[in-house]
Amino acid sequence: MEIYIDGQFYPKEEAKVSVFDHGLLYGDGIFEGTRAYNGRIFEFDAHIDRLYASAKAIALEIPMSKEEMKRAHIETLRKNQLSDAYIRTIVTRGVGDLGLDPRKCSRPTVIIIADRISLYPEEFYEKGLKIITVPTRRNLPESVNPMIKSLNYLNNILAKIEANLSGAAEAIMLNQEGYVAECTGDNIFIIKGQTLATPLVTFGALKGITRGRVMKLAAELGLEVVETALTRYDIYVADECFLTGTAAEVIPVVEVDGRQIGDGKPGPYSRQLKEAYHRYAMANGTPIY
Repeated sequence: MEIYIDGQFYPKEEAKVSVFDHGLLYGDGIFEGTRAYNGRIFEFDAHIDRLYASAKAIALEIPMSKEEMKRAHIETLRKNQLSDAYIRTIVTRGVGDLGLDPRKCSRPTVIIIADRISLYPEEFYEKGLKIITVPTRRNLPESVNPMIKSLNYLNNILAKIEANLSGAAEAIMLNQEGYVAECTGDNIFIIKGQTLATPLVTFGALKGITRGRVMKLAAELGLEVVETALTRYDIYVADECFLTGTAAEVIPVVEVDGRQIGDGKPGPYSRQLKEAYHRYAMANGTPIY
């Protein structure tokens, strides 16, 4: 495996950053996850745009243009001879001193890793997930805004630990008002009748790129698509529930907090959207070669 770091490629065993890098010391940086399917990078522009938006939000100037960044992604995939892959892009504040001041970091560090990924076992896509709600609340927008894909992911990790300790595959995080925000690594949707609903981004949800594509596909299936306030009650009484994410794609949920969702099996719309998303992803994207 060849890892891209600041314009050079290094074997996995030799890919290193300084212990004084503020991404390591303080989680001061951003990241993005992108997928390649069948020799094409899916939603490439949207992911690159979000990376640069996250950088702007934390006053981090990425030392390369968007086009240069895209070429580096393609080169990374070619170097590793991958046509189907998960691409993790990391931009840290760079090397500084042991103080917090970002002005001490002279140049950001850019890292691109391409590898294969399987977030959940295949059986979960067929039988559905059993998930729980956890006590850890989603970050306030006034603290670390959930719209920023920050390297400071401790909020999500603490919620994931609570899920792990309870034997659940994923966890729903509520915002400070008790409304559903998102899961630790995925957006959440419910279906009630002919309506597909997902939390507003202002309630603490990331504006997921997979989320956006699934909303468009759902509208094409004839569903009414709404972004709204959701409570745990809304999820408990939903006909169907599923999660979306770049790595997870579309994965059904069949139980939440011990409550069976629908008939306890992945619902028909969840299955259709899972298949429609995969077909769309396989057929669309920016060619690598």
